[in-house]
Amino acid sequence: MSNNRFLDKIAKTILELHADKLADLVVVLPNKRAKVFLMEALSLQIQSNILAPKIISVEDFVQEVATIRAIDSIELLFEFFQVYLQITPIERQETFESFANWGKMLLQDFNEIDRYLLNPQHILSYLKDIEDIKRWGVTVENKTQLLENYIDFWKLLPLYYDQLYEHLKSNNVGYQGLIYREAVGNLKQFTEKLGQKYFLFAGFNALNAAEEKIIQHLIGLQKASIYWDIDQVFLNDPQHDASLFINRFKSKWKQYKTHPFEWIMNDFAQPKNIQVIGTPKTIGQAKIVGSIVKERIAEFGVATLKKTAIVLGDEHLLLPVLHSLPNSVEKLNITMGYSSKNNPVQILVNKFFKMHTNAMARDNASYLFYYKDVLDVLNHPLVAPYAQAQTLVDFINKNNYTFITQRKITELYTGSSEMFILLFKKWDADCVAVLQSISDLLLQIKEKLSNDSKDDVILKTFVYSVFKVINKLTTYFSKYQVINKIDTLYTIYKQVIELAEVSFEGEPLDGLQIMGVLESRVLDFDTVIITSMNEGKFPAGKSQNSFIPYDVKREYDLPTFKEKDAIYTYHFYHLLQRASNVYLLYNTESDGIDAGEKSRFITQLEVEKQPNHALKTTFLYPNLPEEASSPMVISKTSKVMERLFEIAKKGFSPSSLTTYIRNPIQFYLQRILQIKEVDEVEENIALNTLGTIIHESLKVLFEPFIGQILTEKAIQQCFSLLEKEVLEQFKLVYKEGEINKGKNLLAFEVAKRNITNFLNLELKSIRDGEMIKIIALEQTYERELLHPDLPFPVIIKGNVDRIEERNGKLRIVDYKTGKVEKRNMVLKSWEGLTEDIKNEKIIQVLAYAFMYQELANGMPIEAGIISFKNLKAGFLPFEFKPDKASESIITSFIIEEYTQQIAILLKEILDEKTPFEEKI
Repeated sequence: MSNNRFLDKIAKTILELHADKLADLVVVLPNKRAKVFLMEALSLQIQSNILAPKIISVEDFVQEVATIRAIDSIELLFEFFQVYLQITPIERQETFESFANWGKMLLQDFNEIDRYLLNPQHILSYLKDIEDIKRWGVTVENKTQLLENYIDFWKLLPLYYDQLYEHLKSNNVGYQGLIYREAVGNLKQFTEKLGQKYFLFAGFNALNAAEEKIIQHLIGLQKASIYWDIDQVFLNDPQHDASLFINRFKSKWKQYKTHPFEWIMNDFAQPKNIQVIGTPKTIGQAKIVGSIVKERIAEFGVATLKKTAIVLGDEHLLLPVLHSLPNSVEKLNITMGYSSKNNPVQILVNKFFKMHTNAMARDNASYLFYYKDVLDVLNHPLVAPYAQAQTLVDFINKNNYTFITQRKITELYTGSSEMFILLFKKWDADCVAVLQSISDLLLQIKEKLSNDSKDDVILKTFVYSVFKVINKLTTYFSKYQVINKIDTLYTIYKQVIELAEVSFEGEPLDGLQIMGVLESRVLDFDTVIITSMNEGKFPAGKSQNSFIPYDVKREYDLPTFKEKDAIYTYHFYHLLQRASNVYLLYNTESDGIDAGEKSRFITQLEVEKQPNHALKTTFLYPNLPEEASSPMVISKTSKVMERLFEIAKKGFSPSSLTTYIRNPIQFYLQRILQIKEVDEVEENIALNTLGTIIHESLKVLFEPFIGQILTEKAIQQCFSLLEKEVLEQFKLVYKEGEINKGKNLLAFEVAKRNITNFLNLELKSIRDGEMIKIIALEQTYERELLHPDLPFPVIIKGNVDRIEERNGKLRIVDYKTGKVEKRNMVLKSWEGLTEDIKNEKIIQVLAYAFMYQELANGMPIEAGIISFKNLKAGFLPFEFKPDKASESIITSFIIEEYTQQIAILLKEILDEKTPFEEKI
């Protein structure tokens, strides 16, 4: 980097021209951050102690001229609301949350009007006239009340402005524009009291009308001088937006007709290495930033970080970048406007608000929490480690609590965490008390965080930013007392959190600098890494967040998107002006979130390439394997074999065998590792839960008739108990789940209908003369399988839904709530039976026949399925159909062939040399 840094030149000028009057010198800079760097530049150029000049930001300087204190943006909104209520007729007054939506935008327009010293009455009346012209053809008879109110709103704008202006001025506070307007009005009094004071303005680019007037006035009195920082490459090109404002000042200001224009630099054309890097998605840019920093540390050491800046074109990249930096970055300084809206602590407070406001709205008497709101709060990373609530979380999931009262939560909680008590303490209608609860919660979180962890230190900064907003709201609600509804408080909180920003503490003169675009003003770095170099991000693009139309702004010289682009252009080229190494990162994706085309600034660098610039463009993509993923393969260790032997002794179920056929890795996870599915609340009844309810209901309904021949009377008894039993099973299986409305009520009706249809089928069979005798319901059977190919005997064990004797045959029935068709139960060849998952139902029913064969006492056996989604087909028996002839009776030959195939499958499962290999 050139040693000719702008602040070094300013420091040198101060010491050369003002060394004898430093005590009377006031240096005015564009922002507060530059003060520290100017002080450092001064200290490096002096040999002995001196009394430093006063160094302030332009906003602080203007406040001194105006003698008015700046008001906080949140407080300003409340003050404006007070003025609004006084002026607006009661019948047309809006709520605060509705007012805030347009109030913030109107305040921005008031601010611009004042900063550019325009006649507010003229501009705001102009807006009303424009609206009148738009509705020129609307007759009096056709004007609706809504239209009348709309026109009245525009009529009131000048009054809103006047009353707010006078109200704030009477309290000696103001927004930025008001302070600037008052400063201009107070210039004469201010300059009369200056004495020997002298002002040095440095590093400015875009000045508003008020700033121009103040600076020119002081220069005209020979009480000030101004030093610009513009490169001749830009200044000599009248079309270049980087010099748009400074060219205007150079040509229009009177003093430049007789005095030299200072300073015009020649730094941009010096040798530079510029790397343009395209990569997909936002997170890719964060990773590349980390790798660039790592490479530079490896090549030049940690000291190079002091001369390195990361400029984020998009504030959302802050956290990904922080997590991507190498561990060797011990010191860093973050100075950027990071919105409080996006930080993790605000997300928790938002969930906290949502949980309580929903509970109050649902049932304020019993305070009914929705389980998702509760789990969202309890599982949040800032709560879960400290609330001691995992037992409660598990209980809610296991028992299907869709809604749960505050009292029940308190009863179920077994921990002793103060944080938990605070989280679920019942809110009343007192907004200040609610804000105090949130404030207490934030303090508890802050106490839990460590000072030794980098992540915790960042989290503490986030906690503090939200804590300040909550405290301000507490103050304002206590002061104004215009709102006392919790849901309104929540809306206001969401409004004001958008206005708040996170301020980080760091090492301003040491370590890596991470900043936003505006924070880079006046500062120079040897290495600059700029992210989000896409149109719409850098520059920010067009936005019409104003009531003042574009043509009106052009007429009155108010800044439009053209001027805002020019400001971005200046800041971009200033970052490059004295840098030796520049990295420009952008997202190559043309669609999706955060997508967009490459920034015009990159194209401009390519088209207007300077002779000494080495410009290189690269594209970095993640390494993608030829295959998306390779199948998981798990070898069978001695421990695995021990577990398999244990399963063989206890029994392989038909479902475990079909699980292995479907995917051996799934079998490994479920049966070897015994990993169970995580309990989650079933807000809507799952299909497997519905199946369990139907199975259990049929078992209870038919249990009294085991060993008996079914009669019409028995079926009628089942009909009479049906609804009561299904409801009972819902409560047993679904526990505390809601079944009285929505999809669950439909599921309840489906279960009743399925069982009713099945009972009707049974009743028809009895009336048709069939003899049905129930032998067993939901009974577990097992049988040892001996085979020479198996290393040891294996137990086949399973639960049979129903065994009955029907017309002299034994029938083994498996209920299925899903749809099964006849073709699913027909087998044409034994070969490959266990290789195709389509045979899973055949494998299951034949396993039941195998287990029961020795108990059949020679009676012919049928085994099959009753599908509740295909009840018209009735009982679907297994059929062996090698040719045109088919056989549904399960003979010894069929059992022998079946066990032969199962032995092949079991041999593979139990073979130590055959690993578990994933099926894709």
